[in-house]
Amino acid sequence: MSLVGADRSELAALLEPRPDAPLRAKQIARHIYQRGASDFDQMSDLPAELRENLAARTRIMPLEVASELESSDGVRKLLVHGGDHQVVECVLLPYEDRVSCCVSTQVGCPMGCRFCATGLGGYDRNLTAGEIVGQVLLLQQRSSRRISHLAMMGMGEPLLNLPNLLKALRLLHDEVGMSYRNLTVSTVGIVPQIEALAEAKLPIHLALSLHSPLDEVRDALMPVNHKWPVAEVMAAMRSYQRVTGRKITIEYLLIGDITDTPEQAAALARLVRGVPSVVNLIPFNWVDTGEGFKRPDRGRVRAFRGILEAQRVNVTERVERGHDIAAACGQLAGQHVGRFARRHGPSVLPVLSS
Repeated sequence: MSLVGADRSELAALLEPRPDAPLRAKQIARHIYQRGASDFDQMSDLPAELRENLAARTRIMPLEVASELESSDGVRKLLVHGGDHQVVECVLLPYEDRVSCCVSTQVGCPMGCRFCATGLGGYDRNLTAGEIVGQVLLLQQRSSRRISHLAMMGMGEPLLNLPNLLKALRLLHDEVGMSYRNLTVSTVGIVPQIEALAEAKLPIHLALSLHSPLDEVRDALMPVNHKWPVAEVMAAMRSYQRVTGRKITIEYLLIGDITDTPEQAAALARLVRGVPSVVNLIPFNWVDTGEGFKRPDRGRVRAFRGILEAQRVNVTERVERGHDIAAACGQLAGQHVGRFARRHGPSVLPVLSS
């Protein structure tokens, strides 16, 4: 078994019947989660016999690094696996005022969003809590500054892995020492799971990958919308905001001539009216999904943003990072080839006039 993924009570149970199990568990947790120990010999405050015993029957990290890339702007991307060579990606994002990271929650993704490269590889399995937290620890080893912010926006749909997601969030807060308020979970909009996450009452940030306020457009882009259309998923997001008191984020992908129209900008403004929220605009990063999608014209991006701002919507535009190593949103496919890999044929997407 790997120690990363276990909290202090689980570590203490592993050490029983030692009378000093709680103390040693606290020391081990500090070494693996805060000091980034990668070898039992680094745990010099543990008795030698305990270190030898742990090395014989456990390992520290559940992940192995398959490859690593560094961008010209300082972004680092790791390709990692849990011993089964089914790889996932995680990304280190240094900024002037903070260090952030983006991690995966599943091997592949089952949601089939037509603009996303990850879905082309199919879906294999959920990641364990240890594999989720392990990505953060591996990235931390490569940063001279402390990682303070985290987004679960890598491969997979986090809310389809809710038990492991919740355990990982608690480990990141309780053991790694990250603030819940700096942890963001992204979802395509699975209503029952949004409600279950709200019931956990963790003060984390929830982001909805909306990408269109119009059901006919979102239906064509995101199969999930057939089950939980825009009105239903936004009702769940409003409820989440009321329960947690946290402002929600609406992630909005601008695809040229498909989601970047004035009509959709106006509809989006109406949709978020009265909800404490921020709309994060994401110009499409080109990746070959077989759909012929294109980046929006800069003039259309400015016009879309202007319509929102005129309606007093809180708007940001994502700063593109790591473009030369394909680290951006929707590009986390890496070398993954899932057991159920398939490429869907082109969809019939509405092209809306401006």
